[in-house]
Amino acid sequence: MARAPRGKGEAVAQPEVAATPPTPAQVTAHGLRLLVRLTPKSSLDGLKGLFAGLDGPRLELKVRAAPEDGAANAAAERLIAKLLDVPRTSVALAHGATSRYKAFDIAGDGAELSKRLAALLSDKTG
Repeated sequence: MARAPRGKGEAVAQPEVAATPPTPAQVTAHGLRLLVRLTPKSSLDGLKGLFAGLDGPRLELKVRAAPEDGAANAAAERLIAKLLDVPRTSVALAHGATSRYKAFDIAGDGAELSKRLAALLSDKTG
């Protein structure tokens, strides 16, 4: 246990907490919410890695589609479905339709989807 100073030389025991790495996903009652930074009009579709945003990490995706009439959002949904091996109909844009910072809801078993995402990220970084 670490000790925190408490004035006049007294110390109070502070519990040590194991640091968990931040993740761009959050398990929900219906599956997984995935935070994404999307780059449209790229030369290829794919996962670039993690983006360290001010509000926490985001999955950084690149798509070839232009950000017109929802084409880039639809391409991102297809890419997420492919990366996580889920049906395209399981992925839906939750918010950020006109922003590069988006949230997608993925229907299914949140714990299993989270494991797939962790494996995908470990393959990408390691």
